[in-house]
Amino acid sequence: MSGQKIEVVVVGAGQAGVALSEHLTERGIPHLVLERHRIAERWRSERWDSLVANGPVWHDRFPGLEFPDLEPGAFASKEQVADYFVAYAEKIGAPIRCGVEVTAVRRNVGGSGFRVETSDGDLDAQYVVAATGPFQRPVLPAVVPQSAELVQIHSNSYRNPQQLPEGAVLVVGAGSSGVQIAAEIQRSGRQVYLSVGPHDRPPRSYRGHDFVWWLGVLGKWDASTPPLGAEHVTIAVSGANGGHTVDFRELAEDGITLVGRTQSFDGGTVHFGQDLRANIANGDANYLGVLDEADAYVERNGLDLPEEPEARRQRPDPDSVINPILELDLADAGVASVVWATGYAVDYSWLEIDAFDERGRPRHQRGVSTEPGVYFLGLPWQSRRGSSFIWGVWHDAKYVADQIEIQRGYRAHHEAANLVGTASV
Repeated sequence: MSGQKIEVVVVGAGQAGVALSEHLTERGIPHLVLERHRIAERWRSERWDSLVANGPVWHDRFPGLEFPDLEPGAFASKEQVADYFVAYAEKIGAPIRCGVEVTAVRRNVGGSGFRVETSDGDLDAQYVVAATGPFQRPVLPAVVPQSAELVQIHSNSYRNPQQLPEGAVLVVGAGSSGVQIAAEIQRSGRQVYLSVGPHDRPPRSYRGHDFVWWLGVLGKWDASTPPLGAEHVTIAVSGANGGHTVDFRELAEDGITLVGRTQSFDGGTVHFGQDLRANIANGDANYLGVLDEADAYVERNGLDLPEEPEARRQRPDPDSVINPILELDLADAGVASVVWATGYAVDYSWLEIDAFDERGRPRHQRGVSTEPGVYFLGLPWQSRRGSSFIWGVWHDAKYVADQIEIQRGYRAHHEAANLVGTASV
C-alpha cells in the first residue's frame, strides 16, 4: 500500500465507517476504509456475551437493509449487529481493508492533504475521516487501587458471571451496561451491589410503542445539545430479555443492593455518596415526564392508543434507598470483584493535528473539524441526540459526505483555474 494516493481515507469500519462509505460511493468519491481488526469488531470482542442492541431492529438499522430473520420489534444480539454491518458493507461494495492499523496522520508539509502511516505502509490522502466512534478507551476511575485484593475489570472486558471469582460483586455505573450486567450477575446467584449515579430512565415502551418511537414523534432525537449539566448523564434502558423498562426498585426486590455514587476507597472500605435517593427520584421524574408528554401527544393528535395507567404505579422504596449504605467494607461483604460500567473516553493520539481541546476532545461542527480536510464521525451528540444510534450515524455520515463533496468542488475549481492560467501564458 506504500506510496498509494487516495482521495479520502476513512479510519474505522464500524457503523460510522460503513455508513460513510455508502454516501461517498453514491457521490462517486474515491475512498478507502481502513480497519485494524474486523468490520464492527467492537461489537464482537469488546462486549459481554448476552448483549443486545438497545433499540428494536425496525428502528436501529440503516435505511437500505433490514435485519434478516428478526421480527421488527426484536432486539438484535451483538453478533447479529456485527453480521449486519458485514452484510451491509458487502451490499454496497465498501472498499474496506481489514487488518490495517492507522498509526499516525500528519498534514503534508508544503503540500496538500495528509500523510497516513499504517501497519501496511504509508499513503497520501486529501481528506481524512476519523470514524473510530466514542468507545475507544475504557474509563477506569482511580478509586480502588490495583493493589487491592480483588479483581477489577471494565465492562468492555466483562463477558459473563463465570469469568469472575467466587463472591459478591460491586457494579459501578447504572446506565444500560451497568444495569444489564448487574442483573445478569445477580441471576447467576451472586450478591450484587449496584452503584447508581445520575441517569435518565425512559420507559421501554408506553401505550403500544417503544420509547424510540416516542422520542421520535416528540422531537427529542433531534435535540441539538444536551440539557445544561446533563452532558454525560447515562440512559438506563434495556433491550435484554425482549426489552423492559429499567426499574431500580425492582432490581432491589430481586436482591440487588443499591448504593450511591462510588466516591473513595481507603483501608479496604468503599465510600458512597449520599445521592442515591436523589438519583432515583430524578430518574423517576425523567420517566414520568416522558409519559406526560406522550399522553399530551396522544390527546393533541387524537390517536387511538390504549391507556396504560399501571405504567405510573411505583413500587415502594427499598430499604437500601430509605437507609442507604454510605460505606462498605469489601472483605466483610465478601466482595471479590468490581465491574466498572463507567463509559469510555476518546483516543485520537494517532491523529497529529491541531483539532482538539485541552481534554483531547475533537473541536468540530457536526463532524467538520477545525483542521481543514479532517472530519469526525460517530461521536455522541455529533449533530443531535440520535447521533449515537445506528440510524443516527447514517444521517450524520450523509452530512459529512456532503461537506467533503463541497470541498472537492472548491478544489476542482482551483485546479481548473490554474490550468486556464497556465494555458494562457
